[in-house]
Amino acid sequence: MHVSINIHTLQVAGVVSFYMSAALVMVFVNKAVLSNSPDLPLLFLLVQLLIAVVLLHVSAAISHRVEIPKFEWEVAKKLIPVVLVNIVGLVFNTLCLRGVEASYFQIARGLQLPLTICVSSIHTRCIPSIKTIVAAILVSLGFFVGVAPSTALPLFASPTSITLFYGILSSLFIALHAVLIKSSLPHCENSTIQLAWWTNVGSAVFLFPFVVFNGELQILRANFVEGSWNGNVFAWGCLVTGIFGFLLCVAGLLSIKVTSPVTHMFSSAARSVLQTILGVYIFHDILTVNRISSILIILGGTMYYTWVKSCEFIPSQPQPVDLESAPRSSLMMETHDSKIHTVVWSVDEEEKQEAHR
Repeated sequence: MHVSINIHTLQVAGVVSFYMSAALVMVFVNKAVLSNSPDLPLLFLLVQLLIAVVLLHVSAAISHRVEIPKFEWEVAKKLIPVVLVNIVGLVFNTLCLRGVEASYFQIARGLQLPLTICVSSIHTRCIPSIKTIVAAILVSLGFFVGVAPSTALPLFASPTSITLFYGILSSLFIALHAVLIKSSLPHCENSTIQLAWWTNVGSAVFLFPFVVFNGELQILRANFVEGSWNGNVFAWGCLVTGIFGFLLCVAGLLSIKVTSPVTHMFSSAARSVLQTILGVYIFHDILTVNRISSILIILGGTMYYTWVKSCEFIPSQPQPVDLESAPRSSLMMETHDSKIHTVVWSVDEEEKQEAHR
């Protein structure tokens, strides 16, 4: 018994540590690439999606557990909504990170939890509990504290209105994506791997024309011709984020399998603090009282929400198939955010409880 407990503890520690590390790598490498090549955001995202597809095929060749679906037009048509929501969310996510400091990114997307609660409530036609509403209000308050104008910030460090708008839209589409997963999985034999393939392939197909129309292929060519552009940062950044994004899909599934939402709560808190510290150290991000207060309020509201849900019910078995991160194996910017894992887990359990009433 003692040995099995130790093994489980090591499993939890290993998975959570890897998940946190991979998520931090995603944020900072993405930020480094976008800072180096701010005029190639869509091409950067497209390469990540293609790398994710390639890795899925490599995994299928190595392991029989990874099954690549056969292309069928009927299935493709049914998955158009989830694919479109996925790629639009990723684009806004990318544009938001490009325009803000790494440590501020979590503030810019601070409305993820309130919007996910709102969207899931509309979808399930259930009014959230008072405590859930309090958590949403608390997180929203943290967001508005963080985006409030501050005279302590120099002009170059102040996010523009359009960048904050990108952050809000990114949060909204992540919330919509979490809900659409439920209706999309049956079309993929309830396989998250198959849905990951459809999502990444479909997203790449929809994104490619915009890469061309936005002139990013010409910009890439011009950068090479000029010779002053550091293409190594872009190339290595695409490779690293593509691989780690794929690994985050696996890490997200394992994390829910061997841990609990409460564990996610504390790992998310630790990651948020590390992200802030590393942002200041690596990119020399500027912290103000408003920003520190915002991060703490958002973090406190998210932790409170997770605690409330963990007290309301104890799931008999975690449901990894509903993870927002699973189909987004391309996973931009941390994006397989542990906060969203907790939200989707909670939404799923709420629906089950409602069904039994």
